[in-house]
Amino acid sequence: MGNEKNENNDCNAHVRAVNDAMYVLSGKWKISVLASLCYNGQRRFSDLLGDVTGISNKMLSKELKELEINKLVSRKIIDSHPIAINYELTDHGKKLTSVIRSLSEWGTEHRRQIIRNSYESMNDNA
Repeated sequence: MGNEKNENNDCNAHVRAVNDAMYVLSGKWKISVLASLCYNGQRRFSDLLGDVTGISNKMLSKELKELEINKLVSRKIIDSHPIAINYELTDHGKKLTSVIRSLSEWGTEHRRQIIRNSYESMNDNA
């Protein structure tokens, strides 16, 4: 009986930790922005706009600010003409690299699976 209670507390702690992570990473764009920085390194705002298809300037600005607040992304002003701003993952943000790579691998496999199932379903109906 006591062992079941420990397992339940363990489970609750893991669920709470996942909820905390999802709170920070929630929304349609944050993980895509992090993925761009993960795979490309330092990026300018305009580079990120190009990398994350469909995001608006306003939304990218908002997401970057939230990622900065959560210490996942840093903003560096380059003293040039015109002034350039580079974004990159912080050391804390780099800890998400394995998560982002795993999501990418899973997403690739999931797409293959869905396409394969759709193709097989179309052939079964023919």
